[in-house]
Amino acid sequence: MKPETTATGISREAAAGLALLCAAILALIIANSSFNDIYERTLEFPLSIGIAPFVLSKSLLHWINDAFMVIFFFVVGLEIKREMLRGALSNRKAALLPILAALGGMIAPALIYAAINWDNNIALKGWAIPAATDIAFAVGVLAVLGSRVPQSLKVFLLALAIIDDLGAILIIAFFYTGDLSLSALALAFAGVAGLALLNSFNVMRIWAYALVGAFVWLCVLKSGVHATLAGVVTALFVPLTDGKGREGPLESVEHFLSPWVSFLILPVFAFANAGVSFSAISAEDFTSPISLGIMLGLLIGKPLGIYSFAWAAIRSGLGARPDGATEMQLFGTAMLGGIGFTMSLFIGMLAFPDAHASGHVKLGVLSGSLISAVLGYLVLSRTNTRLRRGVTLRGGS
Repeated sequence: MKPETTATGISREAAAGLALLCAAILALIIANSSFNDIYERTLEFPLSIGIAPFVLSKSLLHWINDAFMVIFFFVVGLEIKREMLRGALSNRKAALLPILAALGGMIAPALIYAAINWDNNIALKGWAIPAATDIAFAVGVLAVLGSRVPQSLKVFLLALAIIDDLGAILIIAFFYTGDLSLSALALAFAGVAGLALLNSFNVMRIWAYALVGAFVWLCVLKSGVHATLAGVVTALFVPLTDGKGREGPLESVEHFLSPWVSFLILPVFAFANAGVSFSAISAEDFTSPISLGIMLGLLIGKPLGIYSFAWAAIRSGLGARPDGATEMQLFGTAMLGGIGFTMSLFIGMLAFPDAHASGHVKLGVLSGSLISAVLGYLVLSRTNTRLRRGVTLRGGS
């Protein structure tokens, strides 16, 4: 199966962004209606799988966040591997600009959040929340601008968001794990060794990787490390090609699962996690250190970090400015990096499992992401208008 083109990928991300937006709006509407009690009780509904004594019991919300989302992380892992071996990240020179920009986009918002919450050890746990960019929403805003934005900027943002996801995955692995069970972790590593053996013997049957990956997921779930990381680990062992250079299952699996992730899994996650009831929210909640740290981290830290690191890379010759893009367009794209949403909400859930703090997380993520999207769109659309006027004036002189 042929890999999808960049234009096709961007079009899909734009539609996925719209689906995410609709799911989030629906969650907000229900959370602020007479159906809020049903909404919350449904998410807390207990579900169990397995046969006694081997039974897993979790609420519906936890199944969505711990099991459903593992498929999302699996697809992210496939995308990262494909981009590193064959795509925008396979060339060191081309990859360096989005890598450095993503690094800046993770450092600056984390520092802003930490500065605001420095005197509160509990609140400091959320330092990584504003460090994430939502691929679907960010690329969706660029897609609305269409041909008015250079294709090179869209590729830059896609690569940056993919690297950003990798950074978020590493942050979750190292900083958001519970009490470790060494025996479960040892079994998980045994499962990873099994995945490595499948890869080394050029096994092309995806069901084999899925079966061992499910075992790894169960062990990681019991180990204290967040279970969704099993999806990424499994994906990294799925072959892109076999030993003779023939196509492996990676791209076909990614192509098959991507629509399910974009139009089912992520919208369900958004619907389950974006519902905020404003009935008990005061102005102080918007200016709480957690909400403010997240909002300012996304709104100021993200564009500042992305643009400054990209600017330094371009000026030093380590990277090249995207073809046809102006400085202001690069800055407008950096502002879109402040759209956190999916991964920010996910990290927020890990950092603050209690309801009160999670409400502040949702306020900070939603407000920071919304303002970033609007400002980024305005900067890019006004910049394009000025460019068209400049071309018209020069052409008419």
